[in-house]
Amino acid sequence: MPTRARKTRKMRGSGGCGYGCKKKHRGGGSRGGRGRAGLMKHKKSLMVTKHPDHFGRYGFKVPVKVKSSINAISLRSVDILARKLGINDINLLKHGYNKVLSNGKLTQALTIRADAFTEKAKQKIIDAGGTPVEPEKAK
Repeated sequence: MPTRARKTRKMRGSGGCGYGCKKKHRGGGSRGGRGRAGLMKHKKSLMVTKHPDHFGRYGFKVPVKVKSSINAISLRSVDILARKLGINDINLLKHGYNKVLSNGKLTQALTIRADAFTEKAKQKIIDAGGTPVEPEKAK
C-alpha cells in the first residue's frame, strides 16, 4: 500500500488516529488483558453478572469401569508362589485383575480364572498344561 493512501496520512494531528486516546491502540492492557484474562480478579463483577455458569462442572458423567490386566510374565511370580504353596488354581479376580495378556511364558500347569484372556494367553496357558477359566456369560 502506498504511503499516500494510508490512514495515518489522512489523520495527521488527530492524536489517536481513530482509536480514541493514543494509549488505546497499544495492546490488551487498555482493556484489562485479552480474552478471559482477569475473570477471577478485576473482571469478576462482569463474570458474575453476565456469565454466572462460566466456572464449574455441570451434568452427569458416566463412570468408566476400569479393567486391569496382567501379563503372563507377571504370572510367573504367581507361578513360583503357587509351586511353594502347592496351589494349582489361581483366581485373579480376587487379586483385582480382569484380563490376562500374552507377554511372557508359564512353566507350571495352572488353572487361571479371569474375566477375559487374549487368544495367545489362552494358548500359552494350555501349552503349559493348564486351563484358562472364564466365568459363564449370562444371556
